[in-house]
Amino acid sequence: MVAKNRKQTGKSPATQADRDRSPLVSPPGKSAARRPGRGGEGKASNGSHANGLSGIRHKLGLTPSAVARLGITLLLGKLGPHHLSQLFENDRHFSHLSNLEKEMAFRTEMGLYYSYYKTIIDAPAFLDGLHVVMNDRLTEYPLVINTLKRFNLYPEVVLASWYRMYTGVMGYVGIPTKMCWSINRGEGLTPVDSCEGLGDPAYFYVSVVFLLNGAMMSLFFIYGAYLSGSRLGGVVTAVCFFFNHGESTRVMWTPPLRESFAYPFLVLQMLLLTYILRRTAMVALGVSNVCFMLPWQFAQFVLLTQVASLFASYILGYLAASKMQSILVTHMVTLAVCFVLMFGNSMLLTSFYASSLVSIWVSCANQCKPVQTSANQCKPGLAWVGSTVLFKFMLSSVLCASDDAHISGLIKSKFTSYKDFHTLMYTCAAEFDFMELETPLRYLRTLLLPINMLVVFHLALSAPSCPVLDPTELVSLQLVYHSLQLVAFAVLAVLIMRLKLFLTPHMCIMASLICSKQLFGWIGERFKHQLAVFAVMAIMAVQGVANLQAQWAIIGEFSNLPQEELLGWIQDNTRPDAVFAGAMPTMASVKLSTGRPIVNHPHYEDAGLRERTKLVYSMYSRMSGETVQGNLMKLGVDFFVLEDSWCTRRTRPGCSMPEIWDIEDPLNAGRIPFCTHMSRSSTPHFITVFANDIYKVLKVPKAAKDLR
Repeated sequence: MVAKNRKQTGKSPATQADRDRSPLVSPPGKSAARRPGRGGEGKASNGSHANGLSGIRHKLGLTPSAVARLGITLLLGKLGPHHLSQLFENDRHFSHLSNLEKEMAFRTEMGLYYSYYKTIIDAPAFLDGLHVVMNDRLTEYPLVINTLKRFNLYPEVVLASWYRMYTGVMGYVGIPTKMCWSINRGEGLTPVDSCEGLGDPAYFYVSVVFLLNGAMMSLFFIYGAYLSGSRLGGVVTAVCFFFNHGESTRVMWTPPLRESFAYPFLVLQMLLLTYILRRTAMVALGVSNVCFMLPWQFAQFVLLTQVASLFASYILGYLAASKMQSILVTHMVTLAVCFVLMFGNSMLLTSFYASSLVSIWVSCANQCKPVQTSANQCKPGLAWVGSTVLFKFMLSSVLCASDDAHISGLIKSKFTSYKDFHTLMYTCAAEFDFMELETPLRYLRTLLLPINMLVVFHLALSAPSCPVLDPTELVSLQLVYHSLQLVAFAVLAVLIMRLKLFLTPHMCIMASLICSKQLFGWIGERFKHQLAVFAVMAIMAVQGVANLQAQWAIIGEFSNLPQEELLGWIQDNTRPDAVFAGAMPTMASVKLSTGRPIVNHPHYEDAGLRERTKLVYSMYSRMSGETVQGNLMKLGVDFFVLEDSWCTRRTRPGCSMPEIWDIEDPLNAGRIPFCTHMSRSSTPHFITVFANDIYKVLKVPKAAKDLR
């Protein structure tokens, strides 16, 4: 792959003449410097500032402690987005990419989601774009689908509306919103135009994502401070998150993924729930629930663990039945709201989460007060598991819904030897495998794991054996719930490595409890306690700072010339209505950058789409050429994008595409994969119309005469 070598020692044009960067657009009255600094004009005098600030503090009722909390909150809200955007820029050199390269940088399902944002902002009017995405004819040709129902696209709708409003207002008042440059890529490559600034659609998109997730750092501080009852506890949570940043999030590498929009609202929701366990704020909890569920199809599984943890707290006698039922009602109402806003998405009603709400409600209604003996405490738990599974499969049968059948298969494969085509498509990816051993070792090096073990141990020792449901015990309820939630997140992370996204931040929140007087007041007076906490943070910093330095040292530059050639050829040499099929990640890029219809895509949470993808992927099976050709013709495909790497790639034994097909099609096991034949010669079944080192485009005949 050819390197572009754009990045040198800085961004000033004067020191990078070899990149031939010349401004195409320059705001009137500004110099050619890329990011001109602000002048010193308007500097306020220092006279009587002390009295003025103290007077303002007195009128607002801000104590020095409140001012300190506010200052730390604002500081973290500023540092968070900067940290994320800098990591993203270092990795991709995003500011120097052309529009096409920025789109290619959003690989697999990221590109699919971003394509709908692009559709709305490119439409003549916002409502026109909304109508197009709700009546989409390109994503699953020849079907017309409501993508807002299928793909959790409310983040793209909101961002597109904000972008249109922002550029409209800025254009009306005459304020430039972006700076564009001509980039000389060298090595015989054509120059490209590169823009940065909020007026650039991709820049606006990722900036909002980083702002949202950066603001989450402020939430973590507030959360840790509230749970531990100490401002220092909030600092511990934020520090732990930064020290374990690579294990806590991947938003800096994959901004458009659904978790990037949903997870900050889960943090808010859990903070509100923690507050509700002491007081009442059900409306705020409901709103945060909706904001968490709408952007992400997997939110239901997280909320399932939450209601399970609350139900366990109820069974153990820490949570009153009335409060448990109030929380359940809030969850039910928000589930109904999301069902309506998602245009009746059946996956919400047939989820384990929905069935769990019903079974817990029935249990709470039939059981007036918590049971006390250990033997009796197990019965409601077992009844909940059994009734939840029963309700789920009953609803699926009644509604004839099978969109989440692959989830049941995935869970089954974790505990048995079960495997099928769709299950292997998940489990052969590293992020859906069991947690690797290196992850807990990384927790150990930053002391995150030992601190959590210490906290849970002290909580177990201090928890009353027979809790009393009165206000003096509500603090214990909060700690018990968070400990149970920690266990639930740990189980999810062990089963599916990708879900350590929930475990690591929650461990950071639990680490704040080392500042809790309730658990660690035995250390001594306040000064000694704080000194011990600072000593722990100093030890954490040894590995934590090394982790941060390793992230900051990642310097890369996105470049994918073979795909750029492919997309350019498609744009120039095929009809706008030509239908494409191929590997799911590549199809997302084809739809995004060329606007051509596709028959399969990376959003795998639909039974019909999974069957379509299975037909398309028969290219990588050992079936006959006639069968593969017939499958593609059945879908109305005009061109198939073949990638040899999909034929030969093997992440581990049993995980190459031909081996996956051997599970599904054992009769043909042992034959040479059909894709191997295609890599040598596409005749007599297809015609090669484009080829480079990575991609080969095969024309699918409509009739036998097309091969003559």
